[in-house]
Amino acid sequence: MSTQAGTAAYDLRQVCRPLSFRAEWRRQWGRRRTRVAFALVVALPIILVVAFAFGDSSSGRRAGTTARFIDLAQTGSANFTLFTLFVSSQLLLILLAALFCGDSVPAEASWASLRYLLIAPVRRARLLTSKLAVGLTLTALATVVLVAWALLVGGVAYGWAPLTNPLGEDLGWSTYLARLAVAVAYIYVTMLPIAAIAFWIGVRSDAPLASVGGAVLTSIVLSILDQIDALDPWRNAFPGHYANAWQELIAPSPVWDDVVHGVLWALVWTILFVQLGYRRFRRADILS
Repeated sequence: MSTQAGTAAYDLRQVCRPLSFRAEWRRQWGRRRTRVAFALVVALPIILVVAFAFGDSSSGRRAGTTARFIDLAQTGSANFTLFTLFVSSQLLLILLAALFCGDSVPAEASWASLRYLLIAPVRRARLLTSKLAVGLTLTALATVVLVAWALLVGGVAYGWAPLTNPLGEDLGWSTYLARLAVAVAYIYVTMLPIAAIAFWIGVRSDAPLASVGGAVLTSIVLSILDQIDALDPWRNAFPGHYANAWQELIAPSPVWDDVVHGVLWALVWTILFVQLGYRRFRRADILS
């Protein structure tokens, strides 16, 4: 009897194992879209260096936030990394967050493999948690790889000068790296609502393009609405309204008010759509 019980427990572990974080990580990391996404992350800093090499640097000073980053991007690794982070946080990182968190469930459904995973005697929440956790981990990893690679590429291309802001003030490397780490963490948090929206759409559809495209389109529409002053103060609650508040952390005297508001609103929207996703997935007839 004990032998049969041990065999049954071993078989149950074998069934449950495909739903573990490790198994899901291997499944998602082995997909072509993940490798293409990380290849794009690695290629972006190199593309920017090439673009600067062939561009015209004699066009003079420009106005605006983007212009300030561009004007200082070639002064050293610190400024180049900030420029890379600025341009990528506008769309690329948002797209990756939507891809990693919104694609896994509908992709399994479209391949008809989701129904076989759900035959296992494990709660649906466990399957969904594994997929969401891997998606969030891949998003964080892509963000960190982009910043670290940009620091290295910028140092090789432009030297290792410390950060110089538009007013000519320098920020030492120790202070800069600490502030940069906080800024990267903040950018990651502000991407979570889009990831959660993609996750919610993904559990409602078997088309990966619908989840990714729907989340990115939502981000674009909210960004457009955020430019309308007549929507004050309601637009302050939009996901992405405080997305650029991380720039205030790099200043010699950082300002934290917008950062705190951005984190709180991002968590509110993230929790809301993640809960909606779990609620939908528990009730949906996935096996039909």
